[in-house]
Amino acid sequence: PPPHPQSPTKAMARRIVVSLFAAVAGRALASDEGDSPIGKVLSMISDLQAKVVKEGEIAQKEYAEFAEWCEDRARDLSHEIKTGKAEVESLKATIDEQTSSVASLTTRVEELAGSIAANDADLKAAKEVREKENRDFAVEEKELVETIDMIS
Repeated sequence: PPPHPQSPTKAMARRIVVSLFAAVAGRALASDEGDSPIGKVLSMISDLQAKVVKEGEIAQKEYAEFAEWCEDRARDLSHEIKTGKAEVESLKATIDEQTSSVASLTTRVEELAGSIAANDADLKAAKEVREKENRDFAVEEKELVETIDMIS
């Protein structure tokens, strides 16, 4: 940020004081010569007045620039705050949505896990039935082969 300028009220006060001196000096100058000591003092006061007025104008310009910078910064910060709040709301909505999604997917995973367990149990039972049928077939085949061998 730019440096903090002098207060415009101080500059204004200086202008008023110098203006008063100039008015008094102007009256005295009208009655005196320009080369007299009073004329020289009045000339110095007049130069001082011009310098103070110039400094006041510079200070006023710096103050105006600083004030504009402050207003711009305040506007930017206000916009950033509004944007941040909107983003917070959006992110909260996304979190709620994803939490709901996680809950439904967890339920689905539990359903599928139950289904897999039931299918595994059915597969095991079917395998046991097949193994029993295979043993029974092997015994029956052996008997048939022996019967065929005896007949032939």
